[in-house]
Parts: sequence; structure tokens; C-alpha cells
Amino acid sequence: MCGIAGVLNLDGRLSAEALSDIVRAMTDSMPHRGPDDQGIWVAPDRRCALGHRRLSIIDTSAAAHQPMADSAGTVLTYNGELYNYLELREELARDGVVFQTRSDTEVFLAGLARYGAEWFPKVDAMFALGVFDARRDRLILARDAFGEKPLYYTVQNGFLAFASELQALTRIPGFNPTIDDDAVALYLSFQYVPAPRTIYRSCRKLPPGSYLEAGPAGVGEPVRYYRFTTGNATEAAVSLDDQADALEEILVRSLRRRLLSDVPLGAFLSGGVDSSAAVALITRKLNSPIQTFSIGFEGTASTEHEAARAIAEHLGTDHRDQLVAPRDVAEMSSFIASRLDEPNGDSSCLPTFLLSELARRHVTVAISGDGGDEVFGGYDRYFYCEAAVAQNQERIAAGTWHAGRDYYSSRILTFDDRDLALLYGGMPAASATELTPLRRFIDDDGRPLVNVLRELDAANYLPGAVLAKVDRMSMQHSLEVRTPYLSVEVADFGARLPASQVSAGHNGKLVLKRLASRYLPADWMARPKMGFGLPMTNWAEGSLRARTLALLSEPDARLPQWLPLETIRSFFDQRGDAVSVYQLWALQILEHWLRTHPAVPAFRA
Repeated sequence: MCGIAGVLNLDGRLSAEALSDIVRAMTDSMPHRGPDDQGIWVAPDRRCALGHRRLSIIDTSAAAHQPMADSAGTVLTYNGELYNYLELREELARDGVVFQTRSDTEVFLAGLARYGAEWFPKVDAMFALGVFDARRDRLILARDAFGEKPLYYTVQNGFLAFASELQALTRIPGFNPTIDDDAVALYLSFQYVPAPRTIYRSCRKLPPGSYLEAGPAGVGEPVRYYRFTTGNATEAAVSLDDQADALEEILVRSLRRRLLSDVPLGAFLSGGVDSSAAVALITRKLNSPIQTFSIGFEGTASTEHEAARAIAEHLGTDHRDQLVAPRDVAEMSSFIASRLDEPNGDSSCLPTFLLSELARRHVTVAISGDGGDEVFGGYDRYFYCEAAVAQNQERIAAGTWHAGRDYYSSRILTFDDRDLALLYGGMPAASATELTPLRRFIDDDGRPLVNVLRELDAANYLPGAVLAKVDRMSMQHSLEVRTPYLSVEVADFGARLPASQVSAGHNGKLVLKRLASRYLPADWMARPKMGFGLPMTNWAEGSLRARTLALLSEPDARLPQWLPLETIRSFFDQRGDAVSVYQLWALQILEHWLRTHPAVPAFRA
């Protein structure tokens, strides 16, 4: 797990020294992503420069230093883990490749050199990378199937620059920090800025499961090599137990690969089904002892740390937890925003940061349960939307009610259409443009609704909110997080499940729960889902509104440059108690982010 950066000298004006300086400035801004080593490579013809910050996980020796080059002039800077590198190494060795290290990086480099972009569907990996082929004068940027690892890029001032973090790109000479109303509106809608956009008008993020090529002909468009695509079956052809058998084999294979490490490894344990099932299989099926970690919240029933303790005791893990007090929220919200390279309004950023901090005191790698809700169908909003469809059949037939609008409402949006219209004096065009095809996709698709919603969330919410949060907060502590549920093999198994084996009523993840109940008490599988966000209604309801208005009214407030303070106050007055704590949190995060990052309104650009 590392930080990467690079520059492609499109117009050839940059000197070797300038290329090196630009890349060094970007990598120096990300020491948390790679505290163990760093390196910079500049092409002899000044066409390209690549940089790397290394967090050593597999083959911690100097032999695995990056950027890494082969004898033919292909050079790789790579962030991630190639989990099936041992199998792929054997395959490449049979074809005559001779390896010099034990690292997965060298296997990835050899595979890219041999197969090019056809290599990506072969890998079980999380990654972001830049690989320069000197023979073809071509740079390839690529990102893993689900977007676990980030990759941003920009074309400015005659060169292409890319990096693991958006804030690293602000270090390039002449960076354009323009943020327009569209980006702000999209953030307020989704709690993140959907790919390929970023908060900056001049930058893009590579979508998950995609690569792009750049060279003398210019910078190409992203090409998709993987999509999580669910099926159309409603009823099952095999039993739930048979499906659990099949899942166990696949999930154990995924876990076994993700337990490979040359440094200490542990697991996040929330008390929910996803992390509990993973830890149960590690300890009971693979017979591997493991350290586990959880975070709890004081003064509220909305905390899973006691459930996590019980599961840890049942499974015999070496468990540690930490309780977060209400005062910590006020003290750390501005700190969290300053550490986000791009605004993310997910309220679980703070507990994820603290959980990662706790884990990193003891391990360098942590297994997580992220992706289980999308792959196996666990979000309550799926079931509420299904129930709403059943209750509104006559209105659907009359064309006066739409499932797409029901789902993409306050069920998943931070500020829905009504609230955005109040803030902007009408629905912002960018938000309408983003939401219309998503809603239409739900309304027009004939597959079971839960499958359609899972597919959409895997493409949008998972990389935009969840994985971005986990990556940024964990890497602040140089902690690598691996999830077994985002193996393509596991995910494709989940995608093929018929709707009847995904959910029944308000009970989801039926196959995963059936598997987990083999190792955990069955009644634990029926516990209500809590999620991992801050228990806002218990902690912040009384104070967050006043604190938010006070923050946005300060003389140095930044958000009023995009949204006039009078408009914000009017919104608060009109919505009254209906203003949610999640909206308040999103506004605070955005305000603190704007204060701590380069940001210029479009009218000043």
C-alpha cells in the first residue's frame, strides 16, 4: 500500500529537473501513504517521470523499491496489493519470466509488459497505477475493479499529472483551484463528488474498473474493463445451504489470499454480519489467530462495540476497542476535513479514522467487511424502497410515482431535490443531470429491484463514499485495509444470486447470514443493522445546528462564496427541525475543507 504520482510531458517543454521537482512535490505531500521508502524515476528522453511512496507489506526488502523497471524499458509505480500474485507468478514463470524479487509489484509489472490492458481482468487485487512503456511512448493509468484505491489526474500547462490524492495535484506549478457551483451542489446531493468529476473543475478521478492511455496522440478517455452486473433471476434453482457451501469455498479463498503479509495483520470487527463472518472464517475455518479492533460510542445505544466484544470472545480473538466521547466530535470534525483530499460527508469518517489509529498501534494491515452490503444486499434502504414499490402499484401504473425518485431521495441523498432547490433557487443543472439517468435506470430496468439497487450502489455509492472514506482515513495512519468481499470472484457470486436469496422482507444478506450462522450463534444474525456512522441524533442534535450556523457566519467563512449566507439562513428557517444532522455535518465538513485547501470560486477564475 503506497502513494503514487507521475507526470507525462505532453508538449516536451519540461526539463528533467522540472519533472523531478513536480513529482517530488506531489510525493512529499503524501508521506502518510508510504513512510518506509520513496523513489523518483525520470525517463532519459524527459517524456515521463514517476514517483512513489512505499508502505512495505510484501517483500519489505530494498529489492522491491519503486518505481520498478524491467529490462525492456517498462516502468511501474503501483499502489495496492495483488492478492493472487503467487498463482500469477507461477503462470508467468512457466512462460519464461525470471523474477528477481518476492514482491507482487514485480509480478504486476511482468503481467502488464506481457498482456497490456488484458492483464487487468486476470488479477485479484486492489490497485491504482501508472505504467510507462518507453518503447511505445505510452502511459497507462488504471484503477481496481471496485475503486478501493484512488487515482486522480489533470491536464494543465502542457503536461498530464496524476496522483493517489487530489491534494497532491495542487502542488503542480500553475494549478487551477477553481471550484464551481456544480461541484458544490453534487457534493451536497451525494455527500461526495461522483466520478469522473472532482471538487476541482480542472481535475478528474479515474472511475473504478477502468484504465486510460496517454501518449503522443493525447490523453484518451477511460475504458471500462469490469462492471459489477447483477442478474435477473427472482427465484432460486438451488437451496440456500448449497449457495452457502459455494460461497464458503470462494470466500475462504479470498480470505486466504488477503492474509498473506510480511507485516502484522489484524481485522476490524464492528459486530455486524460482514466483519463477523470474515473473522469467523479466519479463526474457525482457516484456524488462524488474529487481532481484532472496534470503536464504540459513549452515551448512546447506537454502538456495536459490545456486540463486537461478544463475537471476539466467542471466536477467541485478541480484541481491543476504544470508546469515543461526544466531545470528540466537535474537536475532530475540522481535523478530519483538513485530512480529506476531497470533501466526503460520510459521518463514519471520524470513527474510521479513530479505528485505524487504534489498529495501527498493533498491526500494519487490517481485514474489513466493506462491500458486503452492496454484494449481498444489506442496506435497509433497499427493503424500504421495495416496500414502497409494493404499496404504490396503482400510482406506478398511472405514472405518478417512480421507484427511481423514491430511492434517490433522502433515502440515500444528503440534500434531496427539494432541499437543493431551496438552497439554489431551483434544482441545480449538474445534480439533475447526474440524478436523471440513475432514476431512469431504476424505473426502466426489468430485473428485481434489489439487484438493480445493488448494482447502482456498487458503481456509485461504494467507491464514492465508502471506499474513499476507508482509504483516506486508514492511510492517514499508514494502515492498509483489505476486504475479502471485493474479490471479483466473491462479488460475481453475489451478483448472480436470485433476488429471493438476497432478501426477504426487511432481512437481507440471506446467503452470507446462512454461512455465518455455521460459526456464530444464529440469533446474532437477526440483530438490527446499525451501520458505522456517528450516532448523530443522540450526540449532536441539540448543538450541531447552532454550531453550523455560527461557523458559516464567521468573517472568514468560505462556503458563502458559493452559497450566500442569506440563502443558507433562509434554508434553515424554512426547513426548521427538518434540517437533518447529516446535512449539518456535510455543511461543516465542506466549510472546514474549503478553509484548509486551495479553493477559488468560478467567478474569480
